[in-house]
Amino acid sequence: MAITRFDAPTDMEPLIPTGGTLDLAPQASSLIKAAAELGGYFAVETRQAVADLVRSMNGYYSNLIEGHRTRPVDIEAALAQDFSSEPKRREMQQLHFAHLETQLHLEQRLREEPDLDFLSKEFICWIHETFYSLLPESLRHVTDKDGKTYPVNPGQIRTYDVHVGIHLAPPPGALGKFLTRFRDFYGTYRQDATPQAVIAAMAAHHRLAWIHPFGDGNGRVTRLLTHAWFTRIGLGANGLWTLSRGLARSIDQYKEVLAAADNKRLNDYDGRGYLSERRLAEFCAYMIDRALDQINFMHGLLDLRQLEKRLLSYCAVAEQAKELPKQSGVLLRDVMLRGAIPRGEAGRILNVSVRTGQTVVGDLLSKGLLKSPSPKGQLTIGFPGFICPYLFPDLYPTGSPT
Repeated sequence: MAITRFDAPTDMEPLIPTGGTLDLAPQASSLIKAAAELGGYFAVETRQAVADLVRSMNGYYSNLIEGHRTRPVDIEAALAQDFSSEPKRREMQQLHFAHLETQLHLEQRLREEPDLDFLSKEFICWIHETFYSLLPESLRHVTDKDGKTYPVNPGQIRTYDVHVGIHLAPPPGALGKFLTRFRDFYGTYRQDATPQAVIAAMAAHHRLAWIHPFGDGNGRVTRLLTHAWFTRIGLGANGLWTLSRGLARSIDQYKEVLAAADNKRLNDYDGRGYLSERRLAEFCAYMIDRALDQINFMHGLLDLRQLEKRLLSYCAVAEQAKELPKQSGVLLRDVMLRGAIPRGEAGRILNVSVRTGQTVVGDLLSKGLLKSPSPKGQLTIGFPGFICPYLFPDLYPTGSPT
């Protein structure tokens, strides 16, 4: 079968499905509503602790989509920059750490730069540069279908042809034009949380992957860009959910609909662009469904009554086994519900002396269940890896904690 060479930006049209193909607006509206409700969970400090956990989870699932499984125990070590001496495990840790740091920097830029043009070629290249600059040379190369190896230079647009399945991505010389068209079109949807903006974000996810601007790392960059878009328009629910978990849990379907949207028009009734509008609409429907599924999952997981019950149940068992000081659950519950407490209040909450309260606090700080910015700072909740299977069941695949 002859492979089409795409060299003009019009070759990737349509850029958004019309309502006549599939009515995606009701589904997109449901997503906006569910995200807004989820974003109000918890006091600010507790919400941030959960968001930190979800960010790490996002890196885990993004790695999984790329075929790299990183054990949560190795993830925790990577976050402390304690990398394994075993080469493959160390590489998985480095990939996770790079993803996490890139997402952190991305979110910081979104907060500090309200006018940031996050759909521009410059920002897309910045995501790639930030990620790959954190990787060792051994992870900065790609091998094509003919066995030829190319270097992957951080932030640099590819200078060679690539095939993705049966799709021959646009040639290197045309990539600038494609990325300009990408920014100019989707940029009109990048400010507000409307159904059309949600649909546009999902369509852009496919079209950026279709452009395939880099030699490697396109999937990661695309998912991070989608995360940036959700964050900017308020669909990110303050970091309390991640699309990557939904994609990783239906990886075969994700790859199938992603590839299907590469196809040209099915017939004369399939839109007016060169590519299939129906397949693009089906891809958007799948993406919105996965996003809504994950938001609903987190709604259930973060239900305050149930989370409080799981916390107290875990602490009761750990206190009985003398793994935690007595009444740890009482203090942790109070901190989780309030978000932050003055360190000196611990004794009063536990109805013990100041000295005993300090001892309990010290133990919980050493285990990461409490956090504080300084020796006399306020106390906030922590969610170290060992407690996550108890507090947040099914967040990671069964059996993955070790």
